[in-house]
Amino acid sequence: MCRQSSKTLPCCLCLVVSGFSSEAKPSGMLSFKSLLSKRTKAITKKKKNKSRNKIRSNTVPTKQNPICEKFPDEEEMEEAEDGDEVEEGFNLKASAPSHTHGVQPLGNLYLNPGSVNSRNTGLGNLQTLTDELVLEILAFLAGTHLGVLANVSKSFYIFANHEPLWRNLVLENLNGRLLYNGTWKSTYIAAHYPSFDVSNVSVSGLRVRDFYSDYLFQSWLCANLEMKPEWLERDNIIRRRGISVEEFISDFEEPNKPVLLEGCMDNWVALEKWDRDYLVKLCGDVQFAAGPVEMNLEDYFRYADQAREERPLYIFDPKFGEKVAMLGSEYEVPVYFREDLFNVLGNERPDYRWIIIGPAGSGSSFHIDPNSTSAWNAVIKGSKKWVLFPPDVVPPGVHPSPDGAEVACPVSIIEWFMNFYGATKTWKRKPIECICKAGEVIFVPNGWWHLVFNLEESIAITQNYASRSNLLNVLDFLKMPNANTLVSGTRDRVNLYDKFRKAIETSLPGTIDKLLQKAEEKKAQQSKPSFWDTVTDSKAGAFKFSF
Repeated sequence: MCRQSSKTLPCCLCLVVSGFSSEAKPSGMLSFKSLLSKRTKAITKKKKNKSRNKIRSNTVPTKQNPICEKFPDEEEMEEAEDGDEVEEGFNLKASAPSHTHGVQPLGNLYLNPGSVNSRNTGLGNLQTLTDELVLEILAFLAGTHLGVLANVSKSFYIFANHEPLWRNLVLENLNGRLLYNGTWKSTYIAAHYPSFDVSNVSVSGLRVRDFYSDYLFQSWLCANLEMKPEWLERDNIIRRRGISVEEFISDFEEPNKPVLLEGCMDNWVALEKWDRDYLVKLCGDVQFAAGPVEMNLEDYFRYADQAREERPLYIFDPKFGEKVAMLGSEYEVPVYFREDLFNVLGNERPDYRWIIIGPAGSGSSFHIDPNSTSAWNAVIKGSKKWVLFPPDVVPPGVHPSPDGAEVACPVSIIEWFMNFYGATKTWKRKPIECICKAGEVIFVPNGWWHLVFNLEESIAITQNYASRSNLLNVLDFLKMPNANTLVSGTRDRVNLYDKFRKAIETSLPGTIDKLLQKAEEKKAQQSKPSFWDTVTDSKAGAFKFSF
């Protein structure tokens, strides 16, 4: 179906966005905020004075899924406010709105036997499809056709107004500046029908009674949950200040162990100067990569202040130093990471450094850094929650493809914490965790799975590198049979191995041979039997005697 090219707002879309419909919520219906209020610790809104590209997992055990429990009515909410003891659970952000269209978790239907799910009656024969599949089908429609479909029934109204659909339409068809207008649907309308006054668009939308969907509800829930305190408690990373380069290499880089380093960016100009006002003034109209689009920082901060979604866009730009030379001059690589053998490739090296700017709730779900490199990440403003698993331990809820080219995991980081973090409590090999604050640098060894979540608006610099400690790993990775799908950050994926190896042999002759010899000696040492093994009969468990 072709996309609407007319710049006159279709009447069907106008009806939908303006809020005129015969299917509005009855005045006596509870607001969804009240439905959420208890679990009051299960899902409690904090007092104000306190401070589609990935696959949503469908393998979550019911007992771990908080949206399966019934949410309270207004009487229960009032009782909770009177001081009744409630079960500890989840808290909503102070700024969290009620669900735009009154969607409730499916568990509420099971505990209200008199109710009929309007989701099914409104979909007709399509009710047998999963919510995910319905949305996948609707993703093929243009904005005008979604507007038409939203007028068919209550159910289609909710599905056709699902914000990720409109987000995809905006990001895939952006032509010019991205000026976010409170919701992705309003943003789409403002961009494609500039004569229409989007200020008249109802932000709250119509509220539909008795619509139950775990999938749609969880999308809203993940966008509005606070991090539970217990998700932030574990801090088991090794911290070091003032160690020598030799100590870093022997204690962390060679054994491939994470460490949080303090005090090694104290002399950075960026640590003192980088904030919103300074960066907006310095960078002006320079465009930075934010997901699939590019934005100047003023437009990006406008988006970040308004966005309420489970996967906020964040600035992640590998060319920031080339775009604004001053940015590259106001920080320096910590002394521990200055040996970067990829430098022998000059301008042909893969992308290796990024500026990262994101609001609270943004971040990156579990991944392994590219090309078997190690990395360091320095926080300039804000704070980040880190969870790391060693290379031989795949995080729960994460499913890499056999060749490692793709990874299926929960859509949002909050969803992973809700459904899978608890499982790690019983693991013998628990993940390495910490909160990295402004002025601190974390070392991420090659091959480690890691998740990063911004606890507040954050600005950071990260760089990937290859030193002697992991050079052999990098070379092995680059020459894998499917390197053309695995290698990233360069246009010449197939030939990167040959180019890199030849450049190393030219610039640092004998280095690779020495590292190979050292690796063989280490392997032989590890396989060499100990004194105890030489005097013990492994089968009988007794000493050997020789006369």
